[in-house]
Amino acid sequence: MSIFDLNYWAVLLAALSSFMLGGLWYSPWLFGHVWMECCGLTEIDLQQSDPKLIYGGALMLALVAAFFMAALLGKDPLLIDSIAMGTFVGGGLVSTALGISYIFEQRPLKLFFINGGYHTCQFILMAFILSITG
Repeated sequence: MSIFDLNYWAVLLAALSSFMLGGLWYSPWLFGHVWMECCGLTEIDLQQSDPKLIYGGALMLALVAAFFMAALLGKDPLLIDSIAMGTFVGGGLVSTALGISYIFEQRPLKLFFINGGYHTCQFILMAFILSITG
């Protein structure tokens, strides 16, 4: 498979879905308050940040992640294989790598579960979308 064989519309849709999941995941309705507390952030810190840098950067990185997930899955992946791959990447690679860093950084276990849970769901969602739109 060549990178030219990828469905770039599916990659874009997967990235946007990941971005939207993050918006919900880190919102006050789900884990936003606990996440801020674990990170030592306040509402003032968030208001003083540059939204173009944060959201633009997050969207660009989601595009890169979706591109690599599409390359990993290949052309016309089966749905069950895609979901398994998303679980392996999010839960087995990304979350464990975060966990190693968090142990040395002495970050709270809650933060690991919030961020690791997001990345696991993120890659499962991306894989699902890439599978059904491929």
